[in-house]
Amino acid sequence: MTAGWVEVGDRVFVRRHRELDLNCGLVVGMSGCLVVDTRSHLGEGRALAEAVRAVTPHPWAVVNTHAHYDHCFGNAAFRPADVWAHRRCVAELAGTAEQQRAHAVRDLLAAGDPAAQLVAMAPVDLPDHLVDDAAVLDVGGRAVQLRHHGRGHTGADLVVAVDDVVFAGDLVEEGAPPAMDDAFPLEWAATLTRLLAEVRGPVVPGHGAVVDAAFVAAQRDELAQLARWLTRQGTAPVFDELTRSVALARVRVPP
Repeated sequence: MTAGWVEVGDRVFVRRHRELDLNCGLVVGMSGCLVVDTRSHLGEGRALAEAVRAVTPHPWAVVNTHAHYDHCFGNAAFRPADVWAHRRCVAELAGTAEQQRAHAVRDLLAAGDPAAQLVAMAPVDLPDHLVDDAAVLDVGGRAVQLRHHGRGHTGADLVVAVDDVVFAGDLVEEGAPPAMDDAFPLEWAATLTRLLAEVRGPVVPGHGAVVDAAFVAAQRDELAQLARWLTRQGTAPVFDELTRSVALARVRVPP
């Protein structure tokens, strides 16, 4: 497919980026299209917009799967389009954007990556169309489901489903352990169980290769093991600090 897109369903595309191994999605209808996540800064957002235009001239809307900078700091490149997200995503992004920016810029500078300056200047463009538990978007005559199955990677994860393809955001991650800096690990496995109930085909993770229901179930089981271990250790009341350290160490859960 042109411009780096891979078709994983009927007019449903994934674009996997070298930067952060991030996936963005595109759903094309008869008279409109939907972009799933917008990358880390305005330059990357504009490059994604150009890639969309290589596939379709239709007007677009945007969905942010959650409030982390690598999925939404490119929003301004798509304005004045509608930008959809979970209701709590707005508060999370407004409250944490500058801290996220500072951490990302620090890491990029340490790596000698010139994207540091672009992230430093990226506008924070908050979503303006909000979802509580579920919504159905008409994307050029196609029904696209937006669903919040519960807390997991963040408190405001939104799943995008069209036909038999599911964009899971960072509720699912391939190629590395799930990131837990803002996570709810005692709840994450149950959220994935609810997600699995709607999986009928490809699952697009926030990062890494497209996976299937078996992969999601295996990741759910690992997260359930983590939750059991945390509970056994009696650390549930202070799990925020503990799980952040687990995420930083990227360790496997003890049996």
